[in-house]
Amino acid sequence: MSVLPDTAVVEDGRLCVGGTALADLAREHGTPLHVYDEATLRARARAYREALAAYPGSARAVYACKANATVGLLRVLVQEGMGMDVASEGELAHALAAGAPPEGLVVHGNNKSDDDVRAAVAAGAGLLVVDHLEELDQVDGIAAAEGREQPVLLRATPGIEADTHAKIQTGHAASKFGMAPGDLERAIARAAACRHLRLDGLHVHLGSQIRDLGTYLAAVEWLARFEPAARLPVLDLGGGLAIPYTDEDDVPDLDAAVTATATAVAGRFDPLPELVLEPGRSVVGTCGVTLYTVGAVKRTAAGITYVAVDGGMSDNPRPVLYGARYQAWIADRADAEPDGAYAVAGKHCESGDVLIERAPLPAPRPGDVLVVAATGAYAASMASTYNALPRAAAVLVAAGGARTIVRRETVGDLLALQV
Repeated sequence: MSVLPDTAVVEDGRLCVGGTALADLAREHGTPLHVYDEATLRARARAYREALAAYPGSARAVYACKANATVGLLRVLVQEGMGMDVASEGELAHALAAGAPPEGLVVHGNNKSDDDVRAAVAAGAGLLVVDHLEELDQVDGIAAAEGREQPVLLRATPGIEADTHAKIQTGHAASKFGMAPGDLERAIARAAACRHLRLDGLHVHLGSQIRDLGTYLAAVEWLARFEPAARLPVLDLGGGLAIPYTDEDDVPDLDAAVTATATAVAGRFDPLPELVLEPGRSVVGTCGVTLYTVGAVKRTAAGITYVAVDGGMSDNPRPVLYGARYQAWIADRADAEPDGAYAVAGKHCESGDVLIERAPLPAPRPGDVLVVAATGAYAASMASTYNALPRAAAVLVAAGGARTIVRRETVGDLLALQV
């Protein structure tokens, strides 16, 4: 059960997480329901902290809130000593609401509005990542108005193509993010002339769901050859480490990945920079499962049997966006042998609203609770209200108890925004 949370067990056929039967949570809280396991969340945060402890210089992990900005999860990660990587005024507000120390914030965005920058500077964000040349003047002007010297990093685009889905590659030459080497050198010179900026270092992020550790080592080598990098005190290598979504997925070990990256930096830089990593998916991905209630079960003339559930692309758009693959169980028959492969479809008005193309399951029936694993990242944070479907609730489970951390949205909530 590598794709399920660490505490997942099957007891008398019932799948349990955090000491609680998932079907019971579905009955109590309704579906769709995001369930997050606190023990798994803490274990992943500690794994990063412990792996970085072997780096001979200063090092820290800041969690990428884009993966899941649920405040109840962020509070746990803050308790575990993680900083917060935010990409908008809204994510900044979520991080601060969770108690994140401002000095541990890293602020991103390829098109930051004045409101985004102003909120970051006013909060005292520890680092702001500048994405393009003109942004230096924007940040400098806002920092001057706030009477603050703002520490910044410059985002580099090294032209490295990570072996991942094209839509989540971010370090290749055609990326909308960051600066090409020539622009980067001009940005370093311009930053020196900005009276209210302090250039602390460089930032590189190559993409998401990265399986090949050589990708990170290539980034280290590129930076080591870029002479100005050796003169700056901070090196931020981003995140993007892959997680398993099915039992067949082969992904790197977290400790091995962090250790290899840290060792490469230590071997190529003297003096040692502060090393910053920005994990997101690899922290929250496998702590979460999503529960659905099965409705219609029908067989088509083409021989496909669809199992329709009460959510779909509105609570998890990744299958539609990236062709992402997931694994599922029937909550109260988790150890039963499958009798076939079923297509798990959502309830939205799109033929592409299919969560899993082929899910081996034991004869799904209307009313069954279906469990989809590894939905802790990029499900809730990318959710929509398509078809005016209210967004799902979320609970945090630990030691046999469950606590609501996001209440279920209602149709009344949706209408309250209409004027």
